[in-house]
Amino acid sequence: MERLEENLMKLIHLTGPCGFEHEVARAIYEQARMFADECRVDGLGNVWVGINGAKDGPTLMVAAHMDEVGFMVKTIEANGFLRLEQLGGHDPRTVVGQDVIVLTENGRVPGVVGTLSVHFLRYDDAARAPKFHELYVDCGATSREHAHAMGIRVGQAVAYEPSVRRIGETRIASKSLDDRAGCAVLLTALEAMDRAQLHGTVWGLFSVQEEVGLRGAKAAAAALHADVALAIDTTAASDTPPPHAPVGHGLALGQGAAIKAMDFSLISSLSVRRFLERVASERGIPVQTEVFAGIGTDAGALHMEGGAIPSGVISIPSRYTHSPIEMIDLNDLHGCYRLLLGFMEAMHSVEDFSFLSE
Repeated sequence: MERLEENLMKLIHLTGPCGFEHEVARAIYEQARMFADECRVDGLGNVWVGINGAKDGPTLMVAAHMDEVGFMVKTIEANGFLRLEQLGGHDPRTVVGQDVIVLTENGRVPGVVGTLSVHFLRYDDAARAPKFHELYVDCGATSREHAHAMGIRVGQAVAYEPSVRRIGETRIASKSLDDRAGCAVLLTALEAMDRAQLHGTVWGLFSVQEEVGLRGAKAAAAALHADVALAIDTTAASDTPPPHAPVGHGLALGQGAAIKAMDFSLISSLSVRRFLERVASERGIPVQTEVFAGIGTDAGALHMEGGAIPSGVISIPSRYTHSPIEMIDLNDLHGCYRLLLGFMEAMHSVEDFSFLSE
């Protein structure tokens, strides 16, 4: 599994907030075009990677999104501080004090997210989480003109500074594991796919702007009417101490990839879900079942925008989602990879994934 971890490390060190995925798209495109039967980037920024099987069969679309949660410069104040607009969902408690970079035309400008020092707060104020509009980026500018001289402009992206750490023996903590982990799984599986084992066609979709409304997947699904679709994404684990984790959610790091039953964007196709379960059982892949209404994935767009496509999701459990220190277990990542590869290799064993096939 060295190739999978190699791809993961490469991708999480790259920067690509929603709408600014160019660096990630370029890296995936340059690698995929070396092995794909077809590779292209559409006008929105989605990277399409096509693999043709040795025999006829269904068309499968598998999506993993390239974008990471980030920010955009909303205003530059007279004193040089930057106010932000969110790109994707953030918890302000995890943003304060974080190292960030402003993506300017002249390069990356470092900064830190600041808020009022605790010494100025009353006790009851200190217990209150900051509001997002109270946060700002201090990039060292002393005035608006100074910020302009540094190359900073309204409308530029702001991202977390990459910081990757091994935690324990099998865990990784980093920004953008949502969903560069899924991208690494998909990229590695497409590269490893034995065309002689593939009946049909697989389109890997590395999508843009998932975190702001599944926009890349919507556009792609409308362009390609696949027979079946999967999304590969992270999902929130609930194995941290109470009362912070919701009771009954049940997903834990290190217990296997999760086969999604439902989220707020999708009730998974029963035929796709049971096929995933069959593949997992036959190949000895440990899996969990995900029922979590607090999340959505590209499959939410694929199953409707593509014209009623049977769809499912393989999820990678993650702690501290949408923060600079998301955490996954490499064993779950490997399980997700094995399950996706197994799904692709076994597609010929299913006549169809239609609603009445169950």
